[in-house]
Amino acid sequence: MSKAMVVLSGGQDSTICLYWALINYKEVKAISFNYGQKHNIELDSAKKIAKMANVEHTIINVPDILKSRSPLTNKNEQLEEYKNYEQMDKIIGDRVELTFVPMRNAFFLTLSANIALSYDIKTLVTGVCQQDNANYPDCRKTFIASQENTINFALGIYDFKIETPLMLLSKKDSIMLATKIKGCMDALAYSHTCYAGVYPSCGKCHACVLRAQGFKEAGIEDPLIVRSKNV
Repeated sequence: MSKAMVVLSGGQDSTICLYWALINYKEVKAISFNYGQKHNIELDSAKKIAKMANVEHTIINVPDILKSRSPLTNKNEQLEEYKNYEQMDKIIGDRVELTFVPMRNAFFLTLSANIALSYDIKTLVTGVCQQDNANYPDCRKTFIASQENTINFALGIYDFKIETPLMLLSKKDSIMLATKIKGCMDALAYSHTCYAGVYPSCGKCHACVLRAQGFKEAGIEDPLIVRSKNV
């Protein structure tokens, strides 16, 4: 039986990956991390989405492990705000966006592999995407290939896989993928992307601007925005 564990943050990309996994694997489980992020709203979203997808969901508490100057975890640092996608792209350029948390994905994937194996699962699915303009080094194809090799070497096996269905997709393309998977757009209405940790979303942080641009290019109204209008 094909089985997979999805690293579910509660955001747009990991939600799409969860529903992608549901049509590609016979058994799917989800895992999330309380890693010391300033806001719990994304974990609340992950719980809701896992319930909607009817998958077993585990939250791992590691709040004091990762240290960084990222405004996602450091209360003394402020988020960068942008007026629109064009301005954001110009400001960030080739540098890494300030929300980067060093070693976060390496840490998550290592722990996820450990827990997945306890369920006899040898496939992780994660929503990293190198097409995003945040330039996170741990969201690149080369990093995922290296991490997959490291896990296999550490375990003395050769068949542990890390699947990244969105790796080479633009936000528009990932949204179009979501429209083709039953239930995915409904779940996206409850996903949380905003780095400010507010609902309705702030609309100014990197994640909000990138999400808005993707739905704009897809010509589809964001179901999260639709839901917020009906509150």
